[in-house]
Amino acid sequence: MTTPIELEFWAEDKTFADRVGEDVLAVFHQVDEQMSRYREDSEVSRLNRTAPDGPISVSSGLFQVLEKARDVSVLSDGAFDVTFGSIGYLYDFRAGKKPTDEEIQSGLSRVNFRDVLLDQEAHTVEYRQPGMLVDLGGIAKGYAVDLGVEHLVSSGIRHARLSAGGDMRLLGDKRGRPWYVGIRDPRSEGRNAVVLPLQDVAVSTSGDYERFFLDEAGDRVHHILSPVTGKSVRGVQSVTIIGDNALTTDGLSTAVFVLGPEKGLEMIERLPGIDVVVIDDQRMMHVSEGLVPPPSR
Repeated sequence: MTTPIELEFWAEDKTFADRVGEDVLAVFHQVDEQMSRYREDSEVSRLNRTAPDGPISVSSGLFQVLEKARDVSVLSDGAFDVTFGSIGYLYDFRAGKKPTDEEIQSGLSRVNFRDVLLDQEAHTVEYRQPGMLVDLGGIAKGYAVDLGVEHLVSSGIRHARLSAGGDMRLLGDKRGRPWYVGIRDPRSEGRNAVVLPLQDVAVSTSGDYERFFLDEAGDRVHHILSPVTGKSVRGVQSVTIIGDNALTTDGLSTAVFVLGPEKGLEMIERLPGIDVVVIDDQRMMHVSEGLVPPPSR
């Protein structure tokens, strides 16, 4: 998944703890084998090659992620769209390479989540047009984190923190204290913009500092692309979503980033149990109602 994985938990026996840690890591390897765009032998890569030719049976895990992706796409009116891969594959952030305007225009015709057809009964997926590429980088890590936490719970673990890149699940509290989660200052790696006391929640952050380069004009080219323009989204530096599960918060953090502070907050306020912190390009912080402290008396 090209991301660091961190796991912190308590157990009485070291041998047992080592086994639990290895099993959680195996969950991430399994999801990587299913959903990584960087592996030609992954299930999603095979889907990209064959789904334009007709319905393809997929694993229950991949189908679940594609269903959630569709739900977030509908909710955000297409701001989140896994078919952005049709353009995203043209960027090379390690080499500092971006596509030409002509290449972007050509790829935009294949960015449309409605062209990914899901058959709930048959558990099949079909693409309605050739050349379409699905990229689950904006949602699969959250799914893997949720699976990892499910394994911790089934192993009897009650207090844990599991994170993969910008996606995190907190299981219970930190044995009598809250977990303190820092939201990074998008322009200072060693500094937090805010620290939140949390427990038993999922937290996902999308930022323009995760994968980026500066182009010849000095503009920041980052990996969160607009499905409308095919270019890096402007106006936002980071979005953090807090909710019940990481599959949902992962997708929503990207959706809000694309929508921007005003429309993003409007969407989140309609969702029970979900909160958001947005830092815009003027470094102003916007928070949902659930995070606003009550007025002092």
